[in-house]
Amino acid sequence: MPEMRGTTILAVKDDHGVAIAGDGQVTLGQAIVVKHGARKVRRLYRDRIVCGFAGSTADAFTLFEKFEAKLEEFGGNLVRASVELAKDWRNDKYLRRLEAMLLVADAETILMLSGTGDVIEPDDGVAAIGSGGAYALSAARALRRNTDLSAEEIARRSMEIAAEICVFTNDRVVFETVTRNS
Repeated sequence: MPEMRGTTILAVKDDHGVAIAGDGQVTLGQAIVVKHGARKVRRLYRDRIVCGFAGSTADAFTLFEKFEAKLEEFGGNLVRASVELAKDWRNDKYLRRLEAMLLVADAETILMLSGTGDVIEPDDGVAAIGSGGAYALSAARALRRNTDLSAEEIARRSMEIAAEICVFTNDRVVFETVTRNS
């Protein structure tokens, strides 16, 4: 069976919190769109953590479950749960074969997680994964540097731009935000 692909996940942080956006397209191989409204962004751990995935759906759901268990184990500590998941993901014979990436955030921190053990916090409060990630990331950085838009509005406009450019990204976007307590 051909590989299913097609995702853009974008996270943008501002003084009020973090917005994560994910498109809904799933593509079979290089030519057939099989789903337009997939939900690739989810709330976890008492709605305090937002997580988006790129890659194989089954693998991503496995990682969601493992990540949520780590969040429970470490009381919602995003960084600790992420590091522990990355260690397991890299070292476990079964998990290291999973083909997905996660973009996770709470109201203060954005992290990219991969099966090679990466736990990366972006310097500028903007991160993206997936086939359209570079397009969304470029647009978000430009908007962040040159406008006073909110994180959610930057994410919205950047995803619109990515959908115009990337054939694996559509305009059916799901947004989730986590805000800081004042």
